[in-house]
Amino acid sequence: MLKHYLVLAMRGPDFDPAVVTPHRDYLARLREQGRLQLSGGFADGSGGAYVLRAEDLATAQALVEADPLYQTGASRLTLHEWSV
Repeated sequence: MLKHYLVLAMRGPDFDPAVVTPHRDYLARLREQGRLQLSGGFADGSGGAYVLRAEDLATAQALVEADPLYQTGASRLTLHEWSV
């Protein structure tokens, strides 16, 4: 059974807008795999959030660490198991 994980992505001071397209492409691949349930940006432009579906925390963490936002250091991503 897959659990839900909430990922908060807050833009850092050195945020590079060029990472947005690779990040969105990554989320599209997760959606195709059935790993992404919901995603969106905050209206104030400070970041966004997405909901992953994964077997366990370690798997969810690996998915977060593959996100270009994480890999480039453009945003600080925090992961929380979420009871829906």
